[in-house]
Amino acid sequence: MNDPDLNLLLALDTFLAEGSVAGAARRLGLSASAMSRTLSRLRAATGDPLLVRAGRNMVLTPYAEAIRERARNAALEARALLSPSTAELTLSTLECTFILRANDGFIEAFAPALITAAAAVAPRVQLCFTSKPEKGPRHLREGLVDLEIGVVGEMGPEIRLQALFRDRFVGVVRAGHPLAALPEVTVEQYLSYGHVVASRRIRSTRGPVDDALDERGLTRKIAAIVPSFPASLKVAQASDLIALVPASFLLNQPVLAVEGENARLAMFELPVKTRAITVSQMWHPRSEADLAHRWLRQLVLNICRQRVGDLSS
Repeated sequence: MNDPDLNLLLALDTFLAEGSVAGAARRLGLSASAMSRTLSRLRAATGDPLLVRAGRNMVLTPYAEAIRERARNAALEARALLSPSTAELTLSTLECTFILRANDGFIEAFAPALITAAAAVAPRVQLCFTSKPEKGPRHLREGLVDLEIGVVGEMGPEIRLQALFRDRFVGVVRAGHPLAALPEVTVEQYLSYGHVVASRRIRSTRGPVDDALDERGLTRKIAAIVPSFPASLKVAQASDLIALVPASFLLNQPVLAVEGENARLAMFELPVKTRAITVSQMWHPRSEADLAHRWLRQLVLNICRQRVGDLSS
């Protein structure tokens, strides 16, 4: 048989993902010398060097970069074809890890309920939540995550998506703040205090509330920028600054209660109208028919809608 050794496909995928012999060796549990020999075979099979030296480092060749996604999809498909197929899903014995990529706000608000609900019916399933510093389809396309959760961006035409709930931004101040006791906050009152903004990009702090204020020829004073919503609440709790967070983020704040006698924070509706936020779950088509993945998607949908309730009303 003159067909190529298909074992090389998995090695190729690993090499392209790691970008080094040492990294590929660690991932596959082989020695560096064994991986070097495999790289030589891959070079002979593809007719391309694949990895070349650039100073002290090794970098992928243009051809290797071009086939990276194809190699990843082919390797994942090969593994799926050669894995046992089950006609039924037994949650009590299902043993796997699902990786969910979401921002801090979603993880804080929904992860505890998701973990509890999953453990009740599938005790051997592990939910792994990872942060989402940027949007994009790469993690889904390369099979690095099972679900991407958030506001839909440029995800590509093949990515599947399902709306989970509609959210909105609200203002948050410390309990005892002059705005906390008001039945309704006016624009003038809103602008009379400084604001703390959560932004991963320091030089990009504009949000939907700024667009709404622009329409009236108004601006707010941004006194502080922090990297996350939890940090913005901490700052608001210890100052007179106003934080802007999604309403859903306050669903799981038992320590920083927003109502009652022991409240440390007070929430109020914004005095300007901002566009609604649609939070969705996204996945790659390769997971569309997988029974375990279908169960995960339904679980996320159920928990989100149960937790949010009338949040969007």
